[in-house]
Amino acid sequence: MKSLELKVPPLIIACLCALAMFGISRFFEKQRFLAGLGDVIGFVFVVTGILVAVAGIVAFRKARTTVNPLRNGNISALVTSGIYSMTRNPMYVGILLLLTGFGLLLSSLYSLVMCVVFVLYIDRFQIQPEEKMLEAIFKNDYVLYKARVRRWV
Repeated sequence: MKSLELKVPPLIIACLCALAMFGISRFFEKQRFLAGLGDVIGFVFVVTGILVAVAGIVAFRKARTTVNPLRNGNISALVTSGIYSMTRNPMYVGILLLLTGFGLLLSSLYSLVMCVVFVLYIDRFQIQPEEKMLEAIFKNDYVLYKARVRRWV
């Protein structure tokens, strides 16, 4: 399965998961939960996800390094401050929060299984290869960073 590593842009994976979530929500009966608070909680998740992902992008832009995970030749800095002091992957955490919020807004707990699919795919085919690459580039600095900051949250 090495052929999938760093091949499909994470936003494409997120969009495919969102489409699958929409399909699942149409196939199964809607579940009203938390006395109608699902929409409010879903909205909060979506907004939080956007803010977390944007914080990651802004930190990369400030460091003048690439935000494109498929262009590893443009990596120029190891970003470890700001949002990156809380999670090594704020853009992926942001997408996960956004997908979770989307599932809640769809009133479909069944669709949330696609959040698990997203995490498993991104972790295996995106994050693990990225981490190998970053360790090769930044050596001990990245090893120390990995020991200090969790992969997701």
